Amino acid sequence: MTSDPPPISAAARHALEQELADARTERETVAATLRDPDPVAGDRADAADELRRSGDLARLDARITDITSRLRQADDAGPPPAGVVGVGSTVTVRFDDDTEQTVRIGEATEGYDASLVTADSPLGRALMGHRPGDPVSYRTPDGEAAAVVVSLGGAPRARG
Repeated sequence: MTSDPPPISAAARHALEQELADARTERETVAATLRDPDPVAGDRADAADELRRSGDLARLDARITDITSRLRQADDAGPPPAGVVGVGSTVTVRFDDDTEQTVRIGEATEGYDASLVTADSPLGRALMGHRPGDPVSYRTPDGEAAAVVVSLGGAPRARG
């Protein structure tokens, strides 16, 4: 496996672009609340609040840099190939115990979603680049595990 960032789907790109816009808006709001650099006599609570907001500003700046970098990398990688698992794909997977689960391959930045499998997780890495019918294996804390890519782009297929 290469260390190149995987390409992202249009939906994943849109989510990152929206997060970037939100982070920039929040950064402007936080920056506007910071005082001028002139020292003004204030109490310790004011100083603590100022320090917290400065930390918030640094966190937002780092996040903006990360998202901007990821979007630039995605531009270099191009769109994911059709018919294979990539970031943004919805994938139905059948596990060794014969259960099926539909997951969405996403970026770690996308927030909590029970169906989200990050592209850098063991299962996510195993699924990347595979097609329906392909077997995959990956390491879990309990050892090796295996699964089969059942389908791309929809709800689990009815079993009969």
